[in-house]
Amino acid sequence: MNNITNTSDTPVTFIEVDLDAIAHNIRTIKTHIGPSVSLMAVVKANAYGHGAVEVARTALRNGASQLAVARAGEGIQLREAGISAPILVMSYTPPAEVESAVTHDLTLAVTELQVAERVSARSAALGRRTPVHVKVDTGMGRFGLLPDEVVPFLNRLAGMPGLVVEGIFSHFSVADLGDKGYTWQQFRLFQQVVGELRAAGHLVPLCHIANSAATLDLPAMHLNAVRAGIAIYGLRPSSQIEPAVPLKPALTMKSRVARVRTLPAGSSISYGRTYITPRAMPVALVPVGYGDGYHRLVSNRGAVLINGKRVPIVGRVCMDHFVVDISQAGPVEVNDEIVLIGRQGEGQITADEVATWAETINYEVTTSLLPRVPRFYRGAGG
Repeated sequence: MNNITNTSDTPVTFIEVDLDAIAHNIRTIKTHIGPSVSLMAVVKANAYGHGAVEVARTALRNGASQLAVARAGEGIQLREAGISAPILVMSYTPPAEVESAVTHDLTLAVTELQVAERVSARSAALGRRTPVHVKVDTGMGRFGLLPDEVVPFLNRLAGMPGLVVEGIFSHFSVADLGDKGYTWQQFRLFQQVVGELRAAGHLVPLCHIANSAATLDLPAMHLNAVRAGIAIYGLRPSSQIEPAVPLKPALTMKSRVARVRTLPAGSSISYGRTYITPRAMPVALVPVGYGDGYHRLVSNRGAVLINGKRVPIVGRVCMDHFVVDISQAGPVEVNDEIVLIGRQGEGQITADEVATWAETINYEVTTSLLPRVPRFYRGAGG
């Protein structure tokens, strides 16, 4: 675990992750869903850019009972870090990866007989029973069995040694919109499938369909487990969802001023000459770029904080640098702190704002931040 220190060894550009904020969000969501509903913390894509191992540990200490990832390799990373809690691999696992996944005690989402057969064979060889979850496509049109395929599929799984169907799940496509009509349609279809399974004698212990949006906004859809992703990082699923509980953003991205100078009127800034100074202009060089995962689309649109003031980006964001106009920032010197996401003084720039500038969503803003940018952690995390 990297702790934040204010020394000459601190990188120029880095990310702070507030584990106390993660802990707060987990506890708050757990209180919101109640004691009878399991909380599955989604830590795929390096915990949405926050650091999977540290976030997973914090989530489990504060009320999450399970973890969820997208790929078997992500689950294996958590196992190698000493995490023993149940880990669901929600997406497709190729048959070639099944043996390793079962060996590492991962719970796979199974929708193909070939994968199920490999889970069964490896589990039997190890003398254990491996839980699997079956995914239903209720209207996402992506991964999962169609509703009429589910009962016949579970009939086939029932005879496989070493395999037990622990869960049935689906995924909403528009739960983050204000109009919940299609989401209710998906939910009713999922409930219908669960009812058909019961009628066929398949009593599946865990039923889950609620993502962060439904967890926050649609308590009737919690069932006996929810999968919270973006919310545990203190971010909203969309601008149309006003969280029913207070969430705290956990990620701050910082850098330091690399150069300060005044450019004369008529000076070109960065590639493409997309910005020409209209007057003599004091500017600062920010040592961050799309090589760090900071989006190029924020060129001539975005801003950062220096001295608690918003300073606009001028010219194109490069792979490793961009330039800001510091005319309204007061005195600025080399090595002064820059905040790209987070708070500084009275100022704040959110991941949602960066997403607007980059014509994307907050999920992509944080997951795009590359390993080149080191993560540091503060707080005990509960």
